[in-house]
Amino acid sequence: MALSAGMVLALAGCGGDGEKASDSKSSPAKSASSNGSTGTQSGDESSPTPEATATLAQVKGGKNITVTINTATRDAGGFVTVTGTLTNGGTANYNAFDFQGTEVATRTSGPSVAGATLVDEAGKKRYYVLRDTDGKCLCTMGLTLIKPGETRPIFAQFPAPPESTTRVQFQLPTMPPASIEISDSEG
Repeated sequence: MALSAGMVLALAGCGGDGEKASDSKSSPAKSASSNGSTGTQSGDESSPTPEATATLAQVKGGKNITVTINTATRDAGGFVTVTGTLTNGGTANYNAFDFQGTEVATRTSGPSVAGATLVDEAGKKRYYVLRDTDGKCLCTMGLTLIKPGETRPIFAQFPAPPESTTRVQFQLPTMPPASIEISDSEG
């Protein structure tokens, strides 16, 4: 049974059809464990592919790094998955150490978007990226050696705010906050 669930998650992550968020509700820790347990820096390979036509927000930070948020989807399992892209508009390779955050717990994920948060201003709550049983983030890891002009897909999974909350601030260390709207998953 666990093997079947793992295969479904692996196939959903490779398919890029947005099903990963709803499939991961049964075991979000397994999808991140399988990402992080390989020991490679290719954690972004299983990132959900963002819808290229939708842009919820775009923020630009130091070193000419641009983060574009394409989707923020709430699933029935109580999670919100944010997907987007990171683009290096600079002149040198970029390693996303700045985005992993300053908390000790986020250091196990290496260069990643582990430091991302969702802020519900109305509810006065901050939601941190979920972690697996090894402490690795349920987010894109291995964000190293991003070449000038290169764009990489990113994702991060958070606990969902109350259903009445449809707008949150997406915050990533060293970047300005971005207001994004949460949509409900289909099905």
